[in-house]
Amino acid sequence: MSLWNRVTGVLSGTVFESIALLFARVALGLIFFRSYQTKVEEGTWFSINEVQYFIFENEFTGLPLPSDIAVPLTTYAEFLFPVLLIAGLFSRLSAAALAVMALVIQIFVFPTWSHFFGWDITVLALAAIIISRGPGLISLDALLSRFTGNKAA
Repeated sequence: MSLWNRVTGVLSGTVFESIALLFARVALGLIFFRSYQTKVEEGTWFSINEVQYFIFENEFTGLPLPSDIAVPLTTYAEFLFPVLLIAGLFSRLSAAALAVMALVIQIFVFPTWSHFFGWDITVLALAAIIISRGPGLISLDALLSRFTGNKAA
């Protein structure tokens, strides 16, 4: 039993927790960043593909915003929050924003249980871990907290 206690003690330390939180941040960020990449013209950063307006108008009809607002808002949020999250800057805020986006998608775009238990629950679980535990030591938030003395990051 003492070997088990030593192994679990090492695995529950801050180094392994920080590595796990880094993986959670990268996983959550890449889910949304890959979605962002499908919304912009290939080879550009911010030129939104016109097809997105058609998709939002005709397939995502349940959204409470008009497509001319929803498309750029979604596209730029799917760029900004993953970049911040992967860098570990404003991590809790970024994870919360992506969780809200996942809930909006679940409620207004794909309101089915199969979608919730297929994609949405994974996104919400990753976001909840980051929101509750923070970004870990391998993050810009942790670096900034060392200089500011703020232990909440």
